[in-house]
Formats: sequence, C-alpha cells, structure tokens
Amino acid sequence: MSEEHLLYHVEKNVGRMTINRGAQRNAISLEAIALFLKYLDEAEKDETVRVILVTGSGDKAFCSGADLGGAVDGKIQQGFKRYAQLITRLSGYPKPVVARINGACMAGGMGLMLACDIVVARADAKFGTPEVNVGLWPMMIGALIYRNVLRKKAMEMILLGERLTAAQALSMGLITRVVQPEALDAETARIADSLAAKSPIGMKIGKEAFYAMADMPFEEAVDFLSGKIAEVAATDGHRGRPGGDYGVYRETQAGVQRKIKKRFKVSGIGYEAPRTKLYTNRYRRNNL
Repeated sequence: MSEEHLLYHVEKNVGRMTINRGAQRNAISLEAIALFLKYLDEAEKDETVRVILVTGSGDKAFCSGADLGGAVDGKIQQGFKRYAQLITRLSGYPKPVVARINGACMAGGMGLMLACDIVVARADAKFGTPEVNVGLWPMMIGALIYRNVLRKKAMEMILLGERLTAAQALSMGLITRVVQPEALDAETARIADSLAAKSPIGMKIGKEAFYAMADMPFEEAVDFLSGKIAEVAATDGHRGRPGGDYGVYRETQAGVQRKIKKRFKVSGIGYEAPRTKLYTNRYRRNNL
C-alpha cells in the first residue's frame, strides 16, 4: 500500500501538513492537492486548530514544483485549475498559515510558499522560477509573485530563471526570515506557538481585511477598515476575555460605537459613524 502524498496531524493547536513525496523532491501531485483541500476544510472547522504549518518531508526539498503527470487524457487543464484552487484557498485562509522551508523551493513550490502568511527558511534553501528555461512561464504563481515582490525584481527572477539563495529571497520579500538549518524547527515552533496564543477571531477578521483592502484606493481602504474595526471590537477575544475564541459580545449598537470612538480617540479621521453603524448592523444580523 502506497503512502499518502500529504500527511496531516494536529499537535498543540497546530495543524501540520507535510508533502510526503521525498523521492520526487516533494513535487505536488493531484492527490496531494486533493488532500490539501480536504485537510484545510477540516482544519477550518476544527476550533482546536489555531495555525496551519506547511512543509515538505526530509531535508532536500520543500516542494520542487507541480507534478501533474496524472492529469492525462485531456485533463491537464483540470490539474492546473486544481492547483490554482489550492493557492487561492491558502492565500485567503482564515487562520494563519506558516511555511517551513526545509530545502529547495521551485516553480509551483514557490506559489505554495507565497500563498502562506509567514515563511521561515533554512539558510541553505534555494528558490526560483525555472519555467522559462524549458519554454514555459510561471503563470498562476505570477499573481502571487507580483503581490509580494517589486516588479523589476520579479521580472528579473522570472526571465533569468536562476536559482536564488535564501538571503536573496529574503531581500526580495519572498520569505519572512532565514535561520540556520539546526534552528529551523525551534524557530518555526516558536512562531506557531505565538500565533496559537492570539485571538483566532481577531486574526480571522484582520487577515480578511488586510487582503481585501490591498488593491483598494487609499481613501476607500481607510473607510473599509474603519468599518472592520467594529467587527473586531465586538468580539470576546479582542482583549483576551475568557471564551473569546469564536464568541461574540452581545453588545448594543451604541456600546460598539462607544468602544470604537474610545479606541480612535479622534473624530473625522478614518471614522464615519453612519457607515460604521450600517456595517455593525450587518455584522450583528449575520453573526449574532
């Protein structure tokens, strides 16, 4: 009986997903994609899971790309769509996602990595988009690359198809931090434990707001975020209250408004009572 292409287990509020294809340098297969989507759904519903950790088996590769060889008989496009579905799911996931880069991260592996919120890499890891060297182009992951890297550096990486060091990847903004190989597990665990100790509902609302406002004009983004603070202020978890994981305060509308005003301590800057009032009503109607 063959082993599963993706392993999943939960420990200390962390759902760990490990690409289990060491012999193929952890190239992501259709089976692995299906399991990723399955376990992400399970983890989202599991309130004991506060953080997702994504990594590869062994110490040679995090993920060397997408192995869609199983998508035959005219179904190759379906394989691409499934991979696109995975990186979209990860990038919009309501819980924090940490990538533990234990080795080479190439091609489709870059998309998987960039879809995560925090990326911790060992100092000897290599990165790159070598597709151009075989007449291809990093299409789907380009959407993530352009949202994480300055345009000129992104084009340089894609057009040259060269391997990058961890230090280069860090300077470009591809990854969050670099550690020595022997410190990878300890640093990843420290970050995961820190995230797991924070308010899940606060991070959920915050992540949604952060990515939603990314492409908005400045004034629209500020106005949108002034409404989102009402959601955070109305939760039990915003000040570490007991039972504040996913519960919501049964507050009056006026109470929410007073809390928002007290937090801002200003008027007329990023705070518009009528619109926030509307947003609060909508939130209470849908969530209480």
